[in-house]
Amino acid sequence: MSPTPSSAEALTGLFPEEMAERLQISLWRARQLFQWIHRKQVFQLEDMTNIPKADRSRINEMLPVTALSPVVEQHAPKTKTRKSLFRLADGETIESVFLSQRTRITLCLSSQVGCALGCRFCATGTAGFRRNLAPAEIVEQALSMLQGRLSEKNGSPNIVFMGMGEPFQNYDAVMKSIGLLTHPDGLHIGARKITVSTVGDVPGIERFTQETRQVRLSVSLHAADDALRSQLVPLNKRYPLPVLYEALKTYQKERSRQITVEWVLLDGINDSVPQARSLAAYLKGLDTVINLIPWNAVPDLPYHSSPFTKQKQFMEALEQSGLKVTLRKEQGADIDAACGQLRAIQQK
Repeated sequence: MSPTPSSAEALTGLFPEEMAERLQISLWRARQLFQWIHRKQVFQLEDMTNIPKADRSRINEMLPVTALSPVVEQHAPKTKTRKSLFRLADGETIESVFLSQRTRITLCLSSQVGCALGCRFCATGTAGFRRNLAPAEIVEQALSMLQGRLSEKNGSPNIVFMGMGEPFQNYDAVMKSIGLLTHPDGLHIGARKITVSTVGDVPGIERFTQETRQVRLSVSLHAADDALRSQLVPLNKRYPLPVLYEALKTYQKERSRQITVEWVLLDGINDSVPQARSLAAYLKGLDTVINLIPWNAVPDLPYHSSPFTKQKQFMEALEQSGLKVTLRKEQGADIDAACGQLRAIQQK
């Protein structure tokens, strides 16, 4: 994977202890700085009123506060979904999504610029892979989207790593960003409110099994036979379904955590009742909840969303097998912010 350019380094990607060392300030002062950035989402040093002016001036010369810039935000009034386009220091762009349901906020974050895995039905893969994101670039997506939108009523947000990229192929940066998001001096998000989604990167799942934080795991499956899955998700050729199953079985044995299985319903491809039964057979022995996702249209891709009647039949077949199933109500398709639609179109 392409390394992250050094220009992506910023204060947003540092823990208080790292700030103290890099800036040669006391840990107490570094914690104040961290709180301004992460807890209050204040990015201008001149607004950090309890930090001496001389310190602010010196900090400003040593390291930038932020590593990305908001370009444009699209808003879907009906669903209260917002999609943000960010420009990075090297000119690359990424997209992130803010979802709101009553008092519940969910942020969908990207972990890479583009994606190397090329899942056939996903917009992100059509642009190819550019590079990994640095921790600062990942965390800032959340901090920027939350500015002025957090209150006691909605509490801390949910975080899903389901935006652009395969999180486990940028493993260290993603895990550091989770540490920053859960830090008690910052947003202090509970680990169980964070979900990392993979299309089946087995080495990443094996590493994730050893993590101590109770972060949730989601696996994008989309087919329960190797021939079809290899067509839809090319990574399956490297880590076929039996290998993936063993990794998930080990994860569950070690962590005792329920796994979410994502399944995008494509008309005439993976939405039949027999395929639902094959999925049930594949998941036997695992504690899972299945999240069925109607496919969201992507221009130039030769797929169609499964009709609602077939969605219901697929769901009922799984429920008859004793599985827990949800059918996702999509938010943001009208602004290309729904699952599989992110692609960071360049803005002039």
